[in-house]
Amino acid sequence: MRLEDRIGNIKGKNILLLQGPMGDFFNKLDNICTKKGALVMRIGFNAGDAYFSKTKSYFPYKSTPKQWPKFIKKFYEVNNIDIVFLFGDCRFYHKKAIEIAKGMGIDLYVFEEGYLRPGFITMEYYGVNHHSRMPRIREFYDEYESKIEPFTAKSNSTYGVMAWWASQYYLISNIFYFLYPNYIHHRDFSSIKEGFYGICNLFRKIKYKFSEKGLNDKFEGELSGKYYFVPIQTHDDFQVRTHSRFKTMESFIEYIIASFSRYAPKDTILVFKHHPMDRGKKNYSSYIKYLSKIYKIENRTMAIFDVHLPTVIKNSKAVVLINSTVGLNALHYSKPIICLGKSMYDIDGLTTKDIGLDNFWNIQKPVDKQLYSKFRSYLIDHTQVIGSYYLRDGIEFR
Repeated sequence: MRLEDRIGNIKGKNILLLQGPMGDFFNKLDNICTKKGALVMRIGFNAGDAYFSKTKSYFPYKSTPKQWPKFIKKFYEVNNIDIVFLFGDCRFYHKKAIEIAKGMGIDLYVFEEGYLRPGFITMEYYGVNHHSRMPRIREFYDEYESKIEPFTAKSNSTYGVMAWWASQYYLISNIFYFLYPNYIHHRDFSSIKEGFYGICNLFRKIKYKFSEKGLNDKFEGELSGKYYFVPIQTHDDFQVRTHSRFKTMESFIEYIIASFSRYAPKDTILVFKHHPMDRGKKNYSSYIKYLSKIYKIENRTMAIFDVHLPTVIKNSKAVVLINSTVGLNALHYSKPIICLGKSMYDIDGLTTKDIGLDNFWNIQKPVDKQLYSKFRSYLIDHTQVIGSYYLRDGIEFR
């Protein structure tokens, strides 16, 4: 979908960019909007934001978080802001900006990682994930007819570029922290720690390439259809902290193992997969082994890291998750799902709703393939943009 179709004619509009993904994606968006006749402004909260901001109308926010709501409301008013773009709707500064924009009738679009990665990025009006305005009633999708020809977006790996930009962002922000002493980040903001995590990530990626060799064949062969798949989300995932009852991944893991040990068929196993973005930060293997021993299922659990995700999903019996976008991959392969958190795809006919995890081990509702096809079409038509935050081409509005 083209930019004009998503947000209308922006000629003569005043546009504000808040924090975007690390890198130059928002500079590309700035160029697109400027060429279409809009006046683009940007507010930065740290030296990393300033470094990646090429717009001439850059405004550094250096006051305290407490003063932010008053500041952004006045900024909207004084600069006659028509449209706001930002990345992620759960960051402190963004939550306040969204709330105030709604009250003032200002259009606001939230970017997020693509629901249908790779090849797509997400852009929604006022909120993403559980904050999305997408309908949650299956009858709506039963009646939906897409006006766009079906297509699949493809993308190359972006991890290297993302890691490079992230290292610059964290390093510059830390070195020049004194320029923005009141800034609060939504995650750990130490460049030293991030550098260490990056080294660990690379080391473990190489290690698992050898230690997990042959597991793909095992999942496709002797284990096929005999295991429940549990994707572990990042330890600091806003979607977990904001849209679920779980405060930590450890509490989620224990909840799953406790229920599985009591109610799952005895001839099945439980497979946990670590999130690749947490590879250098978290390793839950020992914890999973510890809990497995306590609950007397030592031989019925596995913890994996870099096994091919589609292979693990396709050969699973069912998928148990909080609200990860892995759920959309599972739906693509028609795998039964239960969501233990709040998610925009937790819809009757797509997921197994209202029976609880204890019952799910033995009762799974099949995925309605026609419903999923219509849901996916709506998702692409109304929330997805072809492109990548970290590749040279960046963004393409269809």
